[in-house]
Amino acid sequence: MTRDSDENSAKLARKFIESLPHARALGIVAVAMGGGEAKFCLPWREDLVGDPETGVLHGGAVSALMDTCGGAAVMSHPLAALGTATLDLRIDYMRPATKGQTVTAHAECYNVTRSVAFIRATATDDDPTRPVATAAGAFTFKKKTT
Repeated sequence: MTRDSDENSAKLARKFIESLPHARALGIVAVAMGGGEAKFCLPWREDLVGDPETGVLHGGAVSALMDTCGGAAVMSHPLAALGTATLDLRIDYMRPATKGQTVTAHAECYNVTRSVAFIRATATDDDPTRPVATAAGAFTFKKKTT
């Protein structure tokens, strides 16, 4: 990728996040979006903690991050969408995110049919070798018109 395409990818991702009130409320940060892939981050915040004793992020916040990232991957796919909605999302939690660390999701739209797009995603914290969660999902979409 060129520097210009990296900058365009980041701009597209920021525009996508800015259009979603729940993503803004959670503090999701846009990193990249393009070519059927997306990368978003969720910085650790005390108000997103699910267990005050451990300081671990709530699973719902991680789920929202992965869902949003998956939808962005679909919307950035060359054959896909102007708009999208989640049909099915399976998330497997591998371990708790480490207290105080940002969780980063990377999603890939790997197949598009006439009306359904399929994604896979991984969420990690500072240790990219040990996923916090993985996801597989299906999204419906409105096709781009030519």
